[in-house]
Amino acid sequence: MTTTRVGFVGLGNIGKPMALRLAAAASSGDVELWVYDVAPEPVAELTAAGAKSAGGIGELAALVDVVCVMVRDDDQVRAVAEEVGPGTVLVIHSTVAPGTPAELKARGLTVLDAPVSGGPMGAADGSLAIMVGGSDDDFLAARPALDVMGSKVVHAGPLGAGTRMKLARNLIHFVAFTAVTEAQRLAEAAGLDLRQLGEIVRHTDAITGGPGAIALRDTTAPLAPDDFWTGVFQHVAALGEKDLSFAIALADELGVDVPLAREALPRLGKGLGLS
Repeated sequence: MTTTRVGFVGLGNIGKPMALRLAAAASSGDVELWVYDVAPEPVAELTAAGAKSAGGIGELAALVDVVCVMVRDDDQVRAVAEEVGPGTVLVIHSTVAPGTPAELKARGLTVLDAPVSGGPMGAADGSLAIMVGGSDDDFLAARPALDVMGSKVVHAGPLGAGTRMKLARNLIHFVAFTAVTEAQRLAEAAGLDLRQLGEIVRHTDAITGGPGAIALRDTTAPLAPDDFWTGVFQHVAALGEKDLSFAIALADELGVDVPLAREALPRLGKGLGLS
């Protein structure tokens, strides 16, 4: 059995539980974990869980094969990268600008961009989705660590592909959040219980898959008349356009501004690939 030597920098809200997963794996010999953070408390917690602490990023990078980074922003990622040599795989878990991974590679570093989705809860139980961009060899080198931290590890493509996938995923996330605020205003004006509405949304999304339920095609091209999905999405569009029309009419009656609903109504069918 080959032990992967892993360093983890950035033991914050998501980084700490990710590193704790690696520390648990270290006890079985699958990985050897070194950690560093400017805050002493999470470092102490990690060492108590079986990790080894380094006195600095450079010291840590010299001891390991893979350096996982979960810090606040691009500048902090760059600061960590300055301490990492070209023979070590730098795995960027932070969500950075699309060009940052290539910028670091141009310095001669070995880089994977591997942003995560699933929040602190997914980090704690090892169920994160990890979207990875980089070469096949670099991905394989980091894979033992990634598999410990995530239950859905996807090699999205060349360097930068992981970040682009994370941005596309989070576009759904935050546009949906904005739509929820719009729906809450409508529900509140209609005299409804907003907590009950939230319970209904979470309950039914857990059953249907939520917005991701339509993300099943491998292209956004228009649908052919004989395509399997044509009939399915015609049904989706018919229901959606009916319900959006009713919701907009209710909003007009109650004097509630629902710009996302108004945008969605004419765009739904076309977005689904229907002519």
